[in-house]
Amino acid sequence: MFLQNNRPWLRRLMPVGVLFAGAIAAVLLMQTGPSAKREAPPRQARLVETQPVEFGSARTRIDAMGTVVAAESVTLQPQVSGEIISVSDDLEPGGLLRTGDEILRIDPQDYELAVLQRESEVAQAQSALRLELGQQAIAKREFELLNEKIGEEDRELVLRKPQLESVRAQLALARASLKRAKLDLQRTRVSAPFNAIVESRPVEVGSRVTTANTLAVLAGTDTCWVEVSVPVKELQWIGIPRGSETTGSRVRISNPAAWGKGVSREGRVIRLAGDLEKEGRMARLIVEVDDPFALKPESSDQPIMLMDSYVSVEIEGRQLEQVAAVSREHLRDGDRLWVMGADDTLDIREVDIVFRGHDRVFVTQGVEDGERLVVTDLSAPVAGMPLRMKGGDSD
Repeated sequence: MFLQNNRPWLRRLMPVGVLFAGAIAAVLLMQTGPSAKREAPPRQARLVETQPVEFGSARTRIDAMGTVVAAESVTLQPQVSGEIISVSDDLEPGGLLRTGDEILRIDPQDYELAVLQRESEVAQAQSALRLELGQQAIAKREFELLNEKIGEEDRELVLRKPQLESVRAQLALARASLKRAKLDLQRTRVSAPFNAIVESRPVEVGSRVTTANTLAVLAGTDTCWVEVSVPVKELQWIGIPRGSETTGSRVRISNPAAWGKGVSREGRVIRLAGDLEKEGRMARLIVEVDDPFALKPESSDQPIMLMDSYVSVEIEGRQLEQVAAVSREHLRDGDRLWVMGADDTLDIREVDIVFRGHDRVFVTQGVEDGERLVVTDLSAPVAGMPLRMKGGDSD
């Protein structure tokens, strides 16, 4: 009777026991079963482009900016006063003048009269000299007839030497006044002092001018200067004339905005200014360019260099031997280069740089001639990482 009453409980416990036994068996199988070993994934070579490192001679180049200024410039002022009676047709802004061209004339009448007056004074002084010479001759004969012995001072008075010196001085003064009057007359004609272009002309026919007035502002057309600012440390590469026997570095001048790309003018460094810029503490070079306005037949196809324009310059510096020219974009982390080693892995090299230009640097040590320079940008580069070249067997 008791066993019959407990059979339902046994039936309920049996599934729980089976599940418990299965769980124990599963745990035992997981702990005692074979386990798979994890292996590191194979390292994949990075695809890169390379360039050969080539050592040889290379010329330094310094890039800078400069301003075009006139090599010759003058503000013309009259040397005599008067009314302007004529002005040259070329004396207009932009007009071209040749050396000696008459550009304007001041009324010469007053100065012509002054010349006539001074000529009269010279004639009078010459007449007075002749009369005095006659008087001196008479005094000499009289003195000789008297045959008296007197002191040297009295002798000069008797022979009228002071009077003769006075007349001669008056003649010299009259001649000097005549020369000055003729010079003033010449100065009524104002001429161009050099080949020039007219920048401004503030006077007109009928204007009355004095020596304080400005007649015109002229700039020379034979040559111009480009004032170039460069860091002081770059001067060691630039040829600066030290005398008549040396020549300065050649300079290529361009102005892409005004002249277009690929168009340039040539100049040469002629001197170094003796002080630094006040603001940037930069050295100042003077570059000379011939025929800036392209007036000569041989320069007719050259662009015109306008005064005060801002230009780019490339200064040809000293030549270096046994250096490797490397583009600046291939420098990594300062002074390092990526090299593909003989085992096709990445080698990160620190190199010695002797010159740093705008777009390239010159390397002396750290790489060897013929080595492969990696020019492809790599993310997270690590020394020793495998590389493969584009165009290779594995590409």
